[in-house]
Amino acid sequence: MAESLRRLVSAESGRVLQEKLENWYRNYENLNRCCEILELSSEIQGQLFAILNETSREGGQYAGVETIKTRLLPRLAPCFTCSSSGRIFETTLTQDLIEKERQLRELASNQNFELQELQEELTSTRLKLNRVQQDLKISPAQEKDTQKKLDHLNDYEHQIQMLKDKISILDAEKSLLQSRLARSRSPSPRHRENKSLSLLPLRSCSPGRARRTNASRRACLITRFGDIYDHRRLDAETFLKAYISDMEMVHRIIYIAAVESFHAAKMAYRQFKLRVTETLSLGHTGPESLEDTVLDYIVDHEDLYDVQASVNEVIRSMNINPKISFPPETDFIVISTLIRELCLVAFLMQTLVPPLDIAFGIDGELFSDTKYHRSFDSDFTAALVAYHVWPALMENDVVIVKGEAVTKRGALWSCRSRSRSRNTNRSQSCSRSRSTSPLLAHHLSRSRSPSPLKNRCLRC
Repeated sequence: MAESLRRLVSAESGRVLQEKLENWYRNYENLNRCCEILELSSEIQGQLFAILNETSREGGQYAGVETIKTRLLPRLAPCFTCSSSGRIFETTLTQDLIEKERQLRELASNQNFELQELQEELTSTRLKLNRVQQDLKISPAQEKDTQKKLDHLNDYEHQIQMLKDKISILDAEKSLLQSRLARSRSPSPRHRENKSLSLLPLRSCSPGRARRTNASRRACLITRFGDIYDHRRLDAETFLKAYISDMEMVHRIIYIAAVESFHAAKMAYRQFKLRVTETLSLGHTGPESLEDTVLDYIVDHEDLYDVQASVNEVIRSMNINPKISFPPETDFIVISTLIRELCLVAFLMQTLVPPLDIAFGIDGELFSDTKYHRSFDSDFTAALVAYHVWPALMENDVVIVKGEAVTKRGALWSCRSRSRSRNTNRSQSCSRSRSTSPLLAHHLSRSRSPSPLKNRCLRC
């Protein structure tokens, strides 16, 4: 390129062209001079195009072409068009082509960049998916280990509870032994006094703390029983009304819950008393009788009563009772608060002397004004009880607190027909509830097992 440009400069073609232009200006009518100028100009342009070609090749694959497109082609376009409108269109089209090519290059570069980012993201996603698959393979084994740990934890909690019970019993034995040791170390009386005392009975049993507080505890428990009737029972009715529209069925459920709660609490009290008696009888030598000592211990350690076990037993008995039924979407666990409170009160009532209990009631029995109040929706001329709303509280066959019952004419026949229809409806409800009730499914494992209380529930 440098050699061609040097020859063009040394030939002084531009100076000769300028002189010819000046001569033609002085004699512009001579067309021969115009032709000479064109010939000389074409020679100069040919040399310039040759230099441009060499420059383009030396500038690389795109640099020279870009320069020709942006600077040369717009200037050559007017020379090959015939009208001014054509020249403007050609120039605009060339610029548009240049702009489109630039946009295409930018778009291609952006797409390459985005494609690279997507490939990286895809690679990271595959790695995460592989890790998740590995975790899913490990999770069943971890779930089994967790279940085993939970089972061991439940066993440990049960053992801890048993140890606490034993510790409490041992503490009671310790206190008894310490009191006996203190009495054995006391100064001995004179021989004359011993001789006179030997003629008397060996020892008179003094009442224990439980017997001394029997009256106050009795009054408190009767008050709690009345509060349950006034408040807890109404709360349970509100819960059940959301699922059951039949008020008779609601009243029957609450009454049977009260009856089953007293029965479960009495059974738990007998078992608890038997365990305490067996333990304390091994070293009992105190001034109080063994029965009073056992009663004192139960009153002092009433928190050892496993009320939740009684609640579960009550719900289990209610689930197999043919007189009551429930929709498949609910369960008797919704009134567990009422059942818990009744179990606690019934358990403590067994520590009284004499103990308090509820009256036995059966549908179709003769209504007794001494045991029950008539419900507001009763037939006051009827003599038979259609169903019970709340049990009466008894002490040695004496009514302490009246219950509530509903009397209707034809109650005996109505009870028999309703019992048959409820047996059919209950079997259908139970079959549906095993597959559709999410609340009942959680409780079925422990509340639908066979119960030894089935025969007793049938007579309720």
